[in-house]
Amino acid sequence: MSAADPVDELITQWRRERPDLELGAMATIGRLGRLQAIIRPAIEAVLLRHGLSVAEFDVLAALRRSGEPYVLRPIDLSRSLMLSPAGMTGRLDRLEAAGHIARRLDPDDRRSMLVEMTDSGIATIDAAVTDHTVNEERLLAPLTANERAALDRTLRKLTAAHAIHG
Repeated sequence: MSAADPVDELITQWRRERPDLELGAMATIGRLGRLQAIIRPAIEAVLLRHGLSVAEFDVLAALRRSGEPYVLRPIDLSRSLMLSPAGMTGRLDRLEAAGHIARRLDPDDRRSMLVEMTDSGIATIDAAVTDHTVNEERLLAPLTANERAALDRTLRKLTAAHAIHG
């Protein structure tokens, strides 16, 4: 059995007050939330060293993963990141001001724009993603390879069960 954690105290209190409830799911979801709250600042700190927020990292990463010439339409970026066009515009404004992307008219559809990663953007995302993956390995280091694989399978199953299909 693992050592007690703060979620155990909450569950103990609920069991005392509401012994009629099944609280296993609450404990699991509570731990997922706590883990997110603990890990997010560690991820943000690594990205900040590269001058990026998580949101900006996501955009540059999507462009980089798209392959050369690292150009996508804003609508494709929005869909890829499950973000509204308005939310995407703010991210693109910040990345353009930093010199990481350039926007230009789409020669195939003059009503549309293209977002192109600059050399600065490529260098920034390559350095950031390298440090990010090292950081993620560090964050998961307490787990064995088998535990990581089991966690990945479990999270994949939950994600698929609750994904919005559209």
